[in-house]
Amino acid sequence: MGMPVVHFEIIGTAPGTLRDYYGGLFDWEFNSGDAASEKVSAPGNYHFVDGSTTGDGNGINGGVCGGEGYERRVMFYVGVPDVEQALQKAESLGGKRLMGPEPASGDFTVGHFTDPEGNVVGVAGPSA
Repeated sequence: MGMPVVHFEIIGTAPGTLRDYYGGLFDWEFNSGDAASEKVSAPGNYHFVDGSTTGDGNGINGGVCGGEGYERRVMFYVGVPDVEQALQKAESLGGKRLMGPEPASGDFTVGHFTDPEGNVVGVAGPSA
């Protein structure tokens, strides 16, 4: 069985504006706070979407985030048992590691890589 998509992010330079836009467009409700790492979003600019409050209650958790200096993009995270192992495998298959595992400690770790076409993909899992 394959690994599931567990999280999405919409990243921009004005996350508050994006939060208002997507909240108005899709009726999403947000809880604001900090990302797992400042490499993901500026402090206080991570607007969490709880997947249990969308659709039939089985939506994917996500975030609208970023800040000045963050690259604009939309990405998804795949849940993996070991972020470092997943990043190494991505590299061995022709991808390029961009970030991670991050943070180095805590309960939850993320990483980013590009696929052979340059698309940015995230992986997320428990910290080692």
